[in-house]
Amino acid sequence: MALHFGKREFEQPKPLNSGMATPRYGQAAAVTPPPITPPAAEPEPATATPAASTTTPEGGSKLTVGPNIKLKGVEITDCDTLVVEGTVEATMDSRVIQIAEQGAFKGSAEIDIAEIRGTFEGNLTVRQKLVIHATGKVTGHVRYGKLVIEEGGQIAGEIACGPVSTSKAAAPKSMALAA
Repeated sequence: MALHFGKREFEQPKPLNSGMATPRYGQAAAVTPPPITPPAAEPEPATATPAASTTTPEGGSKLTVGPNIKLKGVEITDCDTLVVEGTVEATMDSRVIQIAEQGAFKGSAEIDIAEIRGTFEGNLTVRQKLVIHATGKVTGHVRYGKLVIEEGGQIAGEIACGPVSTSKAAAPKSMALAA
């Protein structure tokens, strides 16, 4: 840089390691922020569900209760997908429940789709499809629209098949025939 009396040459300031520019004598400091680079996307962790599973809605709200976590005495609502890898004692009204092999759910659930690899104990109402995998065990009062049980899967208790009404007031009717 050459200095001349009465004339100034303007050069681009050289940035330092901190990203700040060094001002020249008599100039205001020009601040140039460092370039913003987005964080690298982390790969999704592998899940226990196969890639062909279509039960998890895309972009919906999802609650995961991880391994060694106990969630007790709650009411779960407005949750599109509940993934149980630990222990949950609750009541819920949701779209999808997925219970992992080590997961356990105790309580009452009214849902659209259930995938059970662990244990479920209590009142289970599945409006669409109940899938019990080979390691799954379901006990209690169970009502479902469609049922799939893999070899080794277990279901016990009061079990009812048929269309599930969305109204809680509508209960199945029984008839007695007179001879």
